Amino acid sequence: MAENGEHNSFSGENLQAFDFKGNAADKARTGGWLRAALILGIELCERLTTLGIAVNLVTYLVNTMHLPSAQSANIVTNFLGTSFILSLFGGFLADTFLGRYLTIAIFATIQSLGLGILIVFTALPQLTPPPCSPNGHCKEPSGLQLFIFYLSLYLIALGTGGLKSSISGFGSDQFDENDQKERSQMNNFFNRFFFCISIGSLLAVTVLVYIEDNVGRSWGYGICASCMVVAIGIFLGGTKKYRFKKPTGSPLTQIAQVCVAAWRNRKLNLPADVGQLYEDDKACLSHKRIPHTDQFRCLDRAATVDLSVEESCYASPWKLCTVSKVEEVKQIIRMMPIWATTIMFWTIYAQMVTFSVAQASHMERGIGNFEIPSGSLTVFFVGAILVTIALYDRIIMSLARRWTGHQQGFTALQRIGFGLALSCLAMVAAAVTESKRLRVARAHGLLDKPNSIVPISVFVLIPQFVLVGAGEAFIYAGQLDFFIRESPEGMKTMSTGLFLSTLSLGFFLSSLLVSIVNLVTTSNSHPGWLTNNLNRGRLNNFYWLVALMSLLNFIIYLMFSKWYTYKDTRMVGHLNMQLTESKPTKAAEKEYMQETRDS
Repeated sequence: MAENGEHNSFSGENLQAFDFKGNAADKARTGGWLRAALILGIELCERLTTLGIAVNLVTYLVNTMHLPSAQSANIVTNFLGTSFILSLFGGFLADTFLGRYLTIAIFATIQSLGLGILIVFTALPQLTPPPCSPNGHCKEPSGLQLFIFYLSLYLIALGTGGLKSSISGFGSDQFDENDQKERSQMNNFFNRFFFCISIGSLLAVTVLVYIEDNVGRSWGYGICASCMVVAIGIFLGGTKKYRFKKPTGSPLTQIAQVCVAAWRNRKLNLPADVGQLYEDDKACLSHKRIPHTDQFRCLDRAATVDLSVEESCYASPWKLCTVSKVEEVKQIIRMMPIWATTIMFWTIYAQMVTFSVAQASHMERGIGNFEIPSGSLTVFFVGAILVTIALYDRIIMSLARRWTGHQQGFTALQRIGFGLALSCLAMVAAAVTESKRLRVARAHGLLDKPNSIVPISVFVLIPQFVLVGAGEAFIYAGQLDFFIRESPEGMKTMSTGLFLSTLSLGFFLSSLLVSIVNLVTTSNSHPGWLTNNLNRGRLNNFYWLVALMSLLNFIIYLMFSKWYTYKDTRMVGHLNMQLTESKPTKAAEKEYMQETRDS
């Protein structure tokens, strides 16, 4: 995928582009901006669907399905987590078997199927529990009703995961990176790609949420399904004009090969001279040789040759790997602490589309005669993202560039750090706001009225939405930059998978945390922190807990970010060591440094 830094050109060691008949692609008749634009409609509809379902699902599950608020929040976070984790599965299929075009077509169809089932589910009264009785007794959904609901929801998640893994990559395939004009067009494509994501998000949290609350959910989901069907038709209509790339295999296979080979050779002694480790000189003619590093020496056994065994026995990469392949796996391991400490941000993000929406539903949302849908409060979240990006590009970057000397203003790790710090402040703001809401509810005698509206403006929730939105603007860009630039050259397709997996695990961590808190704080005499009646619960304590966890995570992140050495810095250090040892001529030194920069 191009956002992974993958080379998508037409010559040299890069992948050859083909037309739909399998012939070499004619640049005059295939690809380019017009064909790439046909792909963007599916991304807009995917974001419209996923966010349109997620931001307003808690209120539906509590008020219509009569499920507990904690369980409802977990359903939403599990849905989002599954959507992102399945992008790894979709990426594996695209890289290994199907290719990006077929992956998009198949998974867009799967998502449309899930939407169709969800439309029927929300339209037929027989598939949802009856309304609560006047005495407050509410019947929960039956097993069949839940089965149909989960079937629709996770078909949509499966479709979303497959689409996320391939849309941006297939769009970048339409441009030749060696062509200066097309390279510029590809940069514009990614700007338009993010624009479509933002438009889809805005439509989801405003127009779609309003239709779901005031016209009917089946109408809202029907709009999503209709848009997706039209987008698929437009996408398929451009088939004859697209450029295609053959699947090249999944980087997960390479990681498995190194681990298996290291385990098989675990009894071998590592050579004292690292120059004796195995390297395929023929392969290095087309791929840059990666210098050996001393970290994680146990993996060097994957490149250790057993001299007592015939060379033919090492034909399989599951028995012997090159030093370069081993070093690529080492680089992925070095990135893991940074990867792990960014998960917490997305746990906080999950609270914005679950409990923060539930908070809004119990507060005054009126502006004159118009009542704001509770799910539409996330418009401040999306708006904060766009405003922060604009300010960063126009003002912050130029000021920071003078201060740090870095071309992008702040490094990737610094931007991630800003995002984590802002998310921690957001949870503090959320806890303070909820404490204030509970005091007002207590003062007005509303503790035992679960469906009452507390006389406090919903706009006091804006700080927590704005802080998380601004944090996402920093951390989203920082994570993409970090994973793209730091991922090994031979494993670039893995960078987006690493990024999306942090989102997935963040949502799953939220589900786990909610379950544990609900279990520990609930007893026969106490309703627990996350009870259905928010006025009786202690959601503010839950927010304080998440804020404390976020602070500890931020401190750990600072330690690992200080420990981490950028890949370019290590390469320069290795170059200086070689120059010191070999004392080359000025011409040789200049040639080597130019080769390093080109790589």
